Amino acid sequence: MTLITYEGQPQSDRHLTDREPYYLASGNEIDLFAAAHDARFPLMIKGPTGCGKTRFAEYMAYRLELPLVTVACHEDLFASDLIGRYLLKNDETVWVDGPLTRAVRSGFICYLDEIVEARKDTTVVIHPLTDNRRTLTIDKKGETIQAHPRFMMVISYNPGYQSVLKDLKQSTRQRFVTLEFNYPPPPKEAEIVAHEGRIEMETAVKLVRLAGKIRRMREHGLTEGASTRLLIYAAQLIGRGIPLREACHCSICLPLTDDDRLQETLHDLIDDIF
Repeated sequence: MTLITYEGQPQSDRHLTDREPYYLASGNEIDLFAAAHDARFPLMIKGPTGCGKTRFAEYMAYRLELPLVTVACHEDLFASDLIGRYLLKNDETVWVDGPLTRAVRSGFICYLDEIVEARKDTTVVIHPLTDNRRTLTIDKKGETIQAHPRFMMVISYNPGYQSVLKDLKQSTRQRFVTLEFNYPPPPKEAEIVAHEGRIEMETAVKLVRLAGKIRRMREHGLTEGASTRLLIYAAQLIGRGIPLREACHCSICLPLTDDDRLQETLHDLIDDIF
């Protein structure tokens, strides 16, 4: 698998390992993704921060033997950052395809990470790619590209970020087959944390138990629960000899809140479990 990552502006291709990304399924999401690709449907993966959306996209690219082009969306992402632009090279003006155009031409999976962060006028450019037309128009070149048969558009979306200013238009949402992700069931999440953090299962189980208690605190002031990603960070620090309480403080408590009262509550939970 080739992973090509962009953050708004095109960068050099980064070829990562061809090893299979570690992914533990929680349901029928693997078959659903494969069926959507076979049917040439665009796919939206929605779920909370750090629950495995990006890892799932990487795993499916490996499984389908397709390169994955990832674009980290942000508010300064313009349509030209996706499609491409004219650049001056050796005293000559040349056209350089953007990540989306390259994926469309070559039959890659294009993954727009956290699509809700992108400008609304930018996301409109993907509309013709996400219906029966499957085309991309490059106005500056007067060119319309028919998507490669293996091309697939995948976006991720965190419903927790919904607001008046940041939400997906219905005209965008209703173009996608959607998979809803959440944090894995505790036994599977513990297995993931133990594997990725390279720690004993007993410690991983306690970290997952801690996360469960923290996630139930959202109604008491936390805007986000402890993600699986944060648990893996804590596990990796523990595995490198950092004391457990300190690892949890740095990897879980501090990233979640700056509120002293909530911090104290989180530390009490750590003490209760460990």
